[in-house]
Amino acid sequence: MSASRPAVHPVEAPPFTDGPNNLQRVRMKDTQGMPGTPGGLALRFFQFAFAAVSLSVMASTPDFQSVTAFWYRWTLEDMFWHLFSSYLVAAVGLQSLWSLSLAVVDIYALLVRRCLRNRQAVCLFTIGDGVTSTLTFAAACACAGITVLIGNDIGSCGQNPCARFEISTAMAFMSWFAVSPSFLLNFWSLASR
Repeated sequence: MSASRPAVHPVEAPPFTDGPNNLQRVRMKDTQGMPGTPGGLALRFFQFAFAAVSLSVMASTPDFQSVTAFWYRWTLEDMFWHLFSSYLVAAVGLQSLWSLSLAVVDIYALLVRRCLRNRQAVCLFTIGDGVTSTLTFAAACACAGITVLIGNDIGSCGQNPCARFEISTAMAFMSWFAVSPSFLLNFWSLASR
């Protein structure tokens, strides 16, 4: 007697939808500007570009590399300017390195189609963007104040390359404007978990 055996095929149970606690979870779409998206890559590119321009303009001033912090014949405005311009160079240098490294991470994520919504990665991106944006904004504000002091209040733009100082300060502000959406989107993503 050859009787056929019944085949058992597993069937997935339908999700419970009878209560508010048993709702089916839906994954949110990636918001443009977050890590691993084309918008995030564009923001990182602009952050890097503005910071690199600010750094190169400041480093190309004629006396930036030849002056030291302990030169005894400095006037007060020279001392303040070189102190804050060194701070600006350090801040935008850090900003350009951070933005370039995260642009490489974004390029990798886009090429292999990986999602960068890991909690530890988003936390790292948020902290890094927060620190670099704060440093860049503080340095740009300090240099803007010194530029106004030298140009308008003291009127010694003849001895200093004020146009380069203003361009470098403006590019640092533009870099900060490009970092702010990245920081806010990462912070929002981290806080909404």
